[in-house]
Amino acid sequence: MRWQVVALVAAWTALFHFIGHSTLGYVNTRSLFGWWLWVHTRGIEGPDGSMHLLRIFDSEEFHAWLIPAVVLILLWCRRAELVAMHKGVCWPALGIFAAGALIHVLGYMVQQARISVVGYFVGLYGLTGLLWGAAWLRAALFPFALFAFCVPLGNSAEAITFPLRLMATRITSVVCDALLGINVLQDGTRLFDAGGSYQYEVAPACGGIRSLTAITAFGVIYGYVTFKTTWRRLLTAAAAFPLAVLANVFRLTLIVLAAEAFGQKAGSFVHDNSIFSLAPYIPAIGGMLLLGWWLREDKKQRKKADEPVILRGTEQKA
Repeated sequence: MRWQVVALVAAWTALFHFIGHSTLGYVNTRSLFGWWLWVHTRGIEGPDGSMHLLRIFDSEEFHAWLIPAVVLILLWCRRAELVAMHKGVCWPALGIFAAGALIHVLGYMVQQARISVVGYFVGLYGLTGLLWGAAWLRAALFPFALFAFCVPLGNSAEAITFPLRLMATRITSVVCDALLGINVLQDGTRLFDAGGSYQYEVAPACGGIRSLTAITAFGVIYGYVTFKTTWRRLLTAAAAFPLAVLANVFRLTLIVLAAEAFGQKAGSFVHDNSIFSLAPYIPAIGGMLLLGWWLREDKKQRKKADEPVILRGTEQKA
């Protein structure tokens, strides 16, 4: 069964390599993977034609390079469980595979390679489930969901970042005014004080898309590793959005506090400093861990173990 899966996956991948990309105006390749590589490396070339590989780390979508390895590691960590589960043909998975093929056809016809990327991973999920069964589909759902972060967003990320920027700016102005007593005014995505001594524009790069992606991925991984019940895993993944907003508000508040205390240069230092850029992840990851502690699956067992045990009219601590 293993080699049948390998052969089918190889054939499915070959399809996307040879007939995966229909837009040849920007990059002349029929390979969907060649297009994906071009998208994620086009910013590393300098004006003189030299290649600066370290620029990949500055990309908003650098995480896409790490996701395949993360998925493989998660599956490897559960290898004993995955090997022991019952394997068998699951015909409903054929519908998932067909959906992936139709998604790719749609992406190919409308010349949207991003849609085809989705089709590839959906089809891959259905193809493995077709031969390995329903138990595999349930176990692999969350690791495969991480492949969503491999889809390049490009300019379409503005539909996500702009509402995030507005929300974070608004909440920051309320927090500074109501809780900290700092009179900060909001104008769209711009924050400034009444005296005009400092002002900051919450740019698209500061919109929180990187923190949203990182925290969502962390939530999916943490839920998959920690819990066995689906609803707990879904809840930890869903908590990523409010926690990402909280993280961005925390960062903006630090900038405002620095500017209020020491002036615009201090606020700009907090904004640009690489160490302070990691500060927002502290409340976000802390909140995720706190949620995980509250949702822990052994909570009822521990509570039951702490209850007194009554033996024939006598009361004794367990």
